[in-house]
Amino acid sequence: TRAQQPPTPVIGFLRPTKADESGHLVAAFREGLRESGYSSDKFIIEPRWADGLGEQLPKLARELVALPVAAIAAGGIPAAQAAKEATASIPIIFVTGGDPQTERLVPSINRPGGNMTGVSFYNIPVTGKRLALLHEMVPNAEVIAVLQDPNCRTFQTETREIEAAARAIGQKITIVKASSEQEINAAFSTVAKSGAGALFVGGGAFFNARASQLVELAALQAIPAIYVLSTTVAAGGLVSYGGSQTDAYRRAGVYVARILKGEKPGDLPVELATKFELAINLKTAKTLGLTVPPALIARADEVIQ
Repeated sequence: TRAQQPPTPVIGFLRPTKADESGHLVAAFREGLRESGYSSDKFIIEPRWADGLGEQLPKLARELVALPVAAIAAGGIPAAQAAKEATASIPIIFVTGGDPQTERLVPSINRPGGNMTGVSFYNIPVTGKRLALLHEMVPNAEVIAVLQDPNCRTFQTETREIEAAARAIGQKITIVKASSEQEINAAFSTVAKSGAGALFVGGGAFFNARASQLVELAALQAIPAIYVLSTTVAAGGLVSYGGSQTDAYRRAGVYVARILKGEKPGDLPVELATKFELAINLKTAKTLGLTVPPALIARADEVIQ
């Protein structure tokens, strides 16, 4: 009887971050598997962390393929691309804040085909709302600086959305670009010299992976800033608004379970964000001398005292 039991599936978990920064995402992923009938004793997660070194992702992806694993959960566009290059047969379930079709992970959202599918908490559609929230929080800011990664494939789309939103509310903006850690430092110096009263941090994996640096520089310059991920607010950022990353990882767990049960990844449409979160750090607001409007606090999904 023991010989007839199927082997416990091993699931690869690939992310560009450090392990201690992503515990909540692993927990959400496990929750999705549990909801789908896979208790913790029915699967094994084999994690690989790049510790912020994106160039390590291809090597780590190849390690998972060599084990081999039954599926790979890849967090972020770079990890998904590394997994895609490493295998064309092992199912890959990505979780990304980008557009998986624009990033060429899949040819179609509805029918991805091949061995890839996943969940996207794509934030471009709410770019305008993020700018409006920052304007509401810092209404006296004559100019809002916008920090963007010019190498991000959605750079031009995001720029158009920001400019349109700024015109709609009569807000002056100045765009500053950065695509490396050194350029981020230089960008904050430029923002300080520009006299901007607030900072809008653009989307993309590059900025998401450098939350600590962004929060530290914003604190050093004493500038109110809005981000995409709520984890940035938990790390000391002022405010964030975007698709729920934890919910996306939970749904990725559900997709992995469906694939382990026999469904093909190419037949499963890429799921798009349905849950968006507003997070506010009142401690950071107090440090900056800001009074957060009560109506904004009432709308927040998470408030850090």
